[in-house]
Amino acid sequence: MYLSRFLSIHALWVTVSSVMQHYPSVWGHYDVCKTQIYTEEGKIWDYMACQPEATDMTKYLKVKLDPPDITCGDPPETFCAMGNPYMCNNECDASTPELAHPPELMFDFEGRHPSTFWQSATWKEYPKPLQVNITLSWSKTIELTDNIVITFESGRPDQMILEKSLDYGRTWQPYQYYATDCLDAFHMDPKSVKDLSQHTILEIICTEEYSTGYMTNSKIIHFEIKDRFAFFAGPRLRNMASLYGQLDTTKKLKDFFTITDLRIRLLRPATGEIFVDEQHLARYFYAISDIKVYGRCKCNLHATVCVFDNNKLSCECEHNTTGPDCGKCKKNYQGRPWSPGSYLPIPKGTANTCIPSISSIGNPPKFDRIWPNISSLEVSNPKQVAPKLALSTVSSVQVANHKRANVCDNEFLHCQNGGTCHNNVKCQCPAGYTGILCEKLRCEEAGSCSSDSGHGARAQGSLTLLVALLGITGPHLF
Repeated sequence: MYLSRFLSIHALWVTVSSVMQHYPSVWGHYDVCKTQIYTEEGKIWDYMACQPEATDMTKYLKVKLDPPDITCGDPPETFCAMGNPYMCNNECDASTPELAHPPELMFDFEGRHPSTFWQSATWKEYPKPLQVNITLSWSKTIELTDNIVITFESGRPDQMILEKSLDYGRTWQPYQYYATDCLDAFHMDPKSVKDLSQHTILEIICTEEYSTGYMTNSKIIHFEIKDRFAFFAGPRLRNMASLYGQLDTTKKLKDFFTITDLRIRLLRPATGEIFVDEQHLARYFYAISDIKVYGRCKCNLHATVCVFDNNKLSCECEHNTTGPDCGKCKKNYQGRPWSPGSYLPIPKGTANTCIPSISSIGNPPKFDRIWPNISSLEVSNPKQVAPKLALSTVSSVQVANHKRANVCDNEFLHCQNGGTCHNNVKCQCPAGYTGILCEKLRCEEAGSCSSDSGHGARAQGSLTLLVALLGITGPHLF
């Protein structure tokens, strides 16, 4: 009898060992990833949540103009200075490189003199509106980390809207309105970001701050990302942990700084006055010399590297995840539901690694759920149905501090075999399965299981033995 018991325990140990070796020794925490953080000494690298380094994302975008023939130079035309309508010695000619102003000049490296810029046709068809949509697309979800900065070579437009898309241009939402007169242009009271607060940070505003003036130092339009970050991280962004915590727990806030596309809608060029001078329409046009969009690939905190290959950005996914944004578990690594990595607990975060599907590892017992690195399994109350879990690697969730254990919660107490958790007190099992966690074949109760369906009974027996080895009595688990 003792030999039989020893052999059974040995067999179970081999099985459990074969499963557990696929889990990292510190499951759930980042110990190989690093990111830039702000300190009193400036920016430094520290080990915490995995995310690619922020960079100038305009190096990877595609630009589209609507209408497509709005760029000046075909046919060639002369344009005048806004400040002096009689100074008309500037020419745009698409067939001559030195006189052409194509869209890609919005994103080239500056520093040459004279500066390079894209330019639209002049307002020669007035009173028809001179309107242009400039769409910037990445074919990838990115997260903004710094201000969007648009530098105009012409006067800043009298009316403009900055829009964003989260679904690759299928739908659009306004980011910010710009006008010399917000009330007249968009029926909105003028505001600046300084008028916002933590509670109103997602408010879409109209600002008059960037829509007047034609001086050399008045050519820039901002969409202030950093000023919004400062509501949580402080004026000099020294408390990034607070910002990361907010981004981690507030989906709307995170989505606010996430885009797949940007659209600049130029609705009315700079006129410098209320009325358009119809005698000198060649002085009205749009010209942009530079656009800056700083951000990083969105990889759901599952990658530190984002590569640009075949004109496409993609995350080099870690933690057994896959997809353009590391948004799902790899095949054979679906032993727990996919979830993004977490910044919490600060400073190291939680990786939320995808774990192997049990059926993909040799021939261990075919139950759908194993908890890696179990620091303790205890039943704190004999009336509780399910064991209380204490996972040392998920302190942000603090399962061990629950006042009472749930029967299921779709996170750590997972209904098996396709079951769904109902109000944390019952697993609703699919046809053919029963039990607290849908872990048993229904045919077992009727004694009609075929040999092919016997894996459920074997799984339950092995799991019961494992629990017994850990000092938990069977009735509390099943």
